[in-house]
Amino acid sequence: MVSRVLVPMDGSEIAGQALRYALEVHSDAEITVYHVVGTPSMMMGSAVGLALEEDLEATAEERAEPIFDRARDIAAEYTTEIETDIGLGHPTRAIVNRAENYDAIVMGAHGEHSEGIIRSFLVGNIAKTVFERSPIPVTTVR
Repeated sequence: MVSRVLVPMDGSEIAGQALRYALEVHSDAEITVYHVVGTPSMMMGSAVGLALEEDLEATAEERAEPIFDRARDIAAEYTTEIETDIGLGHPTRAIVNRAENYDAIVMGAHGEHSEGIIRSFLVGNIAKTVFERSPIPVTTVR
């Protein structure tokens, strides 16, 4: 039985679809939306910017809040409350390391496309790598 589900989310529509799927399929489970701050890019743009902040924790929370607001709005459609959690660093490592505390992961097959083809490629690889390395079952949603 699946009692705890981790749903990694970025700002993409497919991440919202993954949360909807988790809420429908695992309606009795505790759902945690997990946003990893400090995503990789060719120049490590947002990760470097985060590292230069004086209050890392406050900045991470500020960057994650729009994602969590959207997740709460989606959960409200199902009259369900969700937990939220923030990770720092490389998304694949953060998600796989967090997985041991859950029974399943539900995530989008691809993430945000707003930063172009390179970002799309990296996020697609994140889902693939999590799928390959996770110690628990992973469902990818398209």
